[in-house]
Amino acid sequence: MTAIIFAPPTPEADDRLSSSSTSLRLSLAPAGSVPALLDGAWWPHSRDLLAELPALTAVLDPLWGRITRVTVNPTHWPTVPRKVPVAGHVVKVGWFLSEQDPHELLLLSYRTGRWNLLVVPPQIPSASAAWLMAAAGDPLGTSTASRLMEQAAGLRTVYEDDRAVEAAWDSEGGHEARDPAARPRIPTVTAGLPQQPTGR
Repeated sequence: MTAIIFAPPTPEADDRLSSSSTSLRLSLAPAGSVPALLDGAWWPHSRDLLAELPALTAVLDPLWGRITRVTVNPTHWPTVPRKVPVAGHVVKVGWFLSEQDPHELLLLSYRTGRWNLLVVPPQIPSASAAWLMAAAGDPLGTSTASRLMEQAAGLRTVYEDDRAVEAAWDSEGGHEARDPAARPRIPTVTAGLPQQPTGR
């Protein structure tokens, strides 16, 4: 897996990104690996394709060839622009409702190929995002984008349940009883030994 975190590559891309969007968060399967259902994951900072796509394509163009078209499922994208200006060219954007996984971004490069990226929701906790990005970049992965999202939600539920149990245990004094630093100190008593008579 290749994890990529980039600063915006150009001043133009920087202008289009929101102030909270200071880096590109991307995880790609290793180059030359056997094709899996997903080629990696992208964790955008927002659901604004016009703001997010320029930084993504600026990184992928040199790796995969010029990205010419992108498709999404509009379920999680409030606005799907028809075209997005990126560095040096325009990317056409389309959408499919029933034919495309709602958590997936399809990228096409003219005469080069196509790639599928899991789109990690912008608001997701960073621990879940890290798990999703690693899973989607696994070249042996066999899960769809939606299946990975379900697995991540299940893991989050287990984690939150564990935290709730631990919090209840702590509130009943369990943590303090376990932590040696929290136990009250018992003063050490040193009693003097009685003097033994010395023999002659």
